[in-house]
Amino acid sequence: MEANTTKFKVPVEDRTLTNKTILLVEDNAEDEELTILALRKSNIMNTVVVKRDGEEALDYLFSRGEHTGRNPEPLPAVVLLDLKLPKVNGLQVLHALRSNPLTAKVPVVILTSSSEDRDVAEGYRIGANSYICKPVDFEKFAEAIGRLGMYWVLMNEPPRNNQPDH
Repeated sequence: MEANTTKFKVPVEDRTLTNKTILLVEDNAEDEELTILALRKSNIMNTVVVKRDGEEALDYLFSRGEHTGRNPEPLPAVVLLDLKLPKVNGLQVLHALRSNPLTAKVPVVILTSSSEDRDVAEGYRIGANSYICKPVDFEKFAEAIGRLGMYWVLMNEPPRNNQPDH
């Protein structure tokens, strides 16, 4: 029996699509590899910047620490954020992003193995755009990541810089 999978075609000639960065904040090397493999399987070839703890992610986004001097813009098209991270956990990272005008509107998808009601509720309360529990089955995981990448990287229209909030 053949598995029912969805393939997405990304117009490679449109470089505005592939120059958008995806920030993956994930401390588990296996989950990192599976996420990148799932993106590539869906033909999403954007650069994936990987940070392995919350402090590294914040340093990268706010151009501090080892990233001092890095131009913080353009911001990532989406941040894929694990919750169970060393140093600074995912909810603390999300809170820091939402508290800073530079990163307040960056789409953040919590991508975690935790389906605990309190984690889901707190993630949305702080400002997550989406909360996805990592499926155990790779094919389901690959399909979920492919759809996620298509939406946030290719279809979502982020706010323009210097646009007032209404």
